[in-house]
Amino acid sequence: MKKKTMYSFLALCGLVLAGCSTTGKSTGTDTTDAGTNADSQTAAANQEFNVVISQEMPTADLSVATDTISFSALNNVYEGLYRLDADNIPQPAGAAELAEVSEDGLTYKLKLREDAKWSNGDPVTAADYVYSWQRTVSPDTASEYAYMFEPVLNAAEITSGDKDVEELGIKAVGDYELEITLAKATPYFDYLLAFASFFPQQEKTVEEFGDKYASNSENAVYNGPFVLEGFDGAGTDTEWSYVKNDTYWDKDTVHLDKVNVSVVKEASTALNLFQDGQADDVILTGELAQQMANDPAYVAQPEASTQYLELNQTDEDSPYRNENLRKAISYAIDREALVNSILGDGSIASTGLVPKDMSASPKEETDFTEDAGTVIEYNPEKAKEYWEKAKDELNVDTISAELLASDTDSTKKLIEYIKDTVEKNLDGFEITLSPVPFAVRLDRSNAGDFDLVNGGWGADYSDPSSFLDLFVTGNSYNRGHYSNEDYDAAVEAAGTTNANDPEKRWEDMVEAEKILMAEQGVIPLYQKAEAHLRNEKVKGVVAHPAGAQYDYKWVTVEE
Repeated sequence: MKKKTMYSFLALCGLVLAGCSTTGKSTGTDTTDAGTNADSQTAAANQEFNVVISQEMPTADLSVATDTISFSALNNVYEGLYRLDADNIPQPAGAAELAEVSEDGLTYKLKLREDAKWSNGDPVTAADYVYSWQRTVSPDTASEYAYMFEPVLNAAEITSGDKDVEELGIKAVGDYELEITLAKATPYFDYLLAFASFFPQQEKTVEEFGDKYASNSENAVYNGPFVLEGFDGAGTDTEWSYVKNDTYWDKDTVHLDKVNVSVVKEASTALNLFQDGQADDVILTGELAQQMANDPAYVAQPEASTQYLELNQTDEDSPYRNENLRKAISYAIDREALVNSILGDGSIASTGLVPKDMSASPKEETDFTEDAGTVIEYNPEKAKEYWEKAKDELNVDTISAELLASDTDSTKKLIEYIKDTVEKNLDGFEITLSPVPFAVRLDRSNAGDFDLVNGGWGADYSDPSSFLDLFVTGNSYNRGHYSNEDYDAAVEAAGTTNANDPEKRWEDMVEAEKILMAEQGVIPLYQKAEAHLRNEKVKGVVAHPAGAQYDYKWVTVEE
């Protein structure tokens, strides 16, 4: 056995983590005192942080969460073996030290902190991790994120119902030691250990509340810097709080007493709350983001996140199985106009599915997007050309489509633009807009109840596979049911045959991206950034471009 440092891990993967900065503006990640006790600052007496977000939280259950809102919440009220620091590097958290990893990369041994406790005072033990992982991969849970566990021995077979959960490659070796066995070497596994799906859960609490577990903030226990309070229901509640956890092992590092979260979907309302002093952190979009770009409180946060259109290719007679139709829609969209004139929040036009500045090649250290190239462009002539081909092949003159999306202010403007530009460039293609609450959009997407859907993906870890795995045939997040055997083979090779060969693995992933983009199996729109106004007295907010978006552990409110 040998202990691998995190730096050797990064070198192996060739990962370059995105820096959250913006030209001429504040840094997107205020790391002034992240990871310290901020002794040099004069802290305000009232250590409360008032945050406005744009969507309800769909779930507070670690095993079923799938979205950025839920993951940010869970990251603050729970803690896993590792926690990402201000530089996006996994560091020991629930673990007492970094794992000992075998030479073949298949066995991880970890010692747990013996002072880590649940909010009810019980110790956090190795059995809590074993139970949580087994619960998530169990077919009874039907977790959409169960696929994330596939690197772990027998996880895929358990999820498919072919093996029992007790055969999962994780076991408790005493109360405070874990041994994890992987089915295949996984270069990004340390990042998974810092991701919410891999956090512990207490079995007796889950059993006590049964179907009501995590349905509100009272029906759970927590082991993170904060505990969840005032959360009354998934997908509906618009106010909740994170309150300092007095049983947290590192509570002396936590300065905030409380984070108050409010859901406000209209950016203009959020701006008013900020200007009235009722909010410390709000999200701006469109014209408001542009107008406030020179404000001292302005923060632009680039994300390892791509927004895209999925087209429902489930049925054999679906028109969206037609490659020429998909290309026609893609060529009809002016992404530069979209990010500059409609969004105006620092987002950039996509060149492919995998975002820029997230990962670099192991040899030349070139960005993934540079190696993959791009076929995406705004070209009305090509759009019309492919539209005519599609109509001939489909034997139609017109197509009517519903575009499903979330109902935030910025998304409504986005889909209105999509409707206008597609209908303008593709004569006879008519779009009906269906903006719905976030949770409804997720439910309908999962059920395949859409023609076109505006969705997106934020990287769970800083590696192209976080995006490319999504569109393998049969993946639960491949909601449009795109399928290509060559694509599947390239992704499979990257995850198995070439998992321990960084250069060949990189080539596999580049090939997969090229296949997907050549067919426009999914239509990328833009790489997301968020424009914020953040109270200048608030220091230490950590915003991760990949994984759970926000960490408030190190936040301090100054006088």
